[in-house]
Amino acid sequence: MWTAILTFLGGPVIKGLIDGYKAKLDAGNTSERIAADLAAKDLELQGRERELNVKQNISDEGRWWTAAPRAVVCWAFAIFVMKVVVWDKVLGWGSTDPLSGMVADWGGAVMVMWFGGRTFEKVARIWRSR
Repeated sequence: MWTAILTFLGGPVIKGLIDGYKAKLDAGNTSERIAADLAAKDLELQGRERELNVKQNISDEGRWWTAAPRAVVCWAFAIFVMKVVVWDKVLGWGSTDPLSGMVADWGGAVMVMWFGGRTFEKVARIWRSR
């Protein structure tokens, strides 16, 4: 799967590099040559960033033994929420005791991380870049 993604992303980048090099060769004056050089370097940088992003995604996912506990916790809480919302509230076929204590705190943290984690990462990246 990752090979297909890299091939798909690599195709436009390599084509852009070739086009940039052709533009550099065809450039008549110095300013056009500099612009072509900058465009080619920008395309190289974008290609490298894509490669690093794929590697980062692979390392973030980790192996099954590192990703599995997080998935088990998230899906267990999702099943609980679905039971409470669909079975108890929508269909009216049961009642579930509310969560209390630390389990309720953990459930809230799981929901925040699951639905808001990416937003927090983006905001932190913006603040860090300033």
